[in-house]
Amino acid sequence: MTDTDLLRRHGLRVTAPRLAVLGALDERAHLDADEVFRQARTTLPTVSVQAVYDVLHALSDAGLVRRIEPAGHPARYERRTGDNHHHVVCRGCGAVDDVDCAVGHAPCLTPSSTSGFAVETAEVTFWGLCPTCRTAG
Repeated sequence: MTDTDLLRRHGLRVTAPRLAVLGALDERAHLDADEVFRQARTTLPTVSVQAVYDVLHALSDAGLVRRIEPAGHPARYERRTGDNHHHVVCRGCGAVDDVDCAVGHAPCLTPSSTSGFAVETAEVTFWGLCPTCRTAG
């Protein structure tokens, strides 16, 4: 399915900024908003910072983009949605990578108590040092 079809399927208008942001997130996952802006400008030089923030918000609300917020780091965005995967974050440089669930169904963690909540997702962040930071240290 094309990005144009995907936007329409989720009830969103097809706009150049939306396509540029989706394209930026196709190039690389786990970008912060500034990185998305810089990447989007390579295909749409007229896009503004505010437009990128607005698009990221709209795409996140529609479920087309996932926003993750590692503690002490800016929010990151990725197109991989709907599979309840987790992340590993480098304490040194802030690099982020995906970690697939160890159990085959979502959510892949079962809480000891839900306090009556209907649990839909589980977010786990693993912390450590990436290979580059380990080598440098």
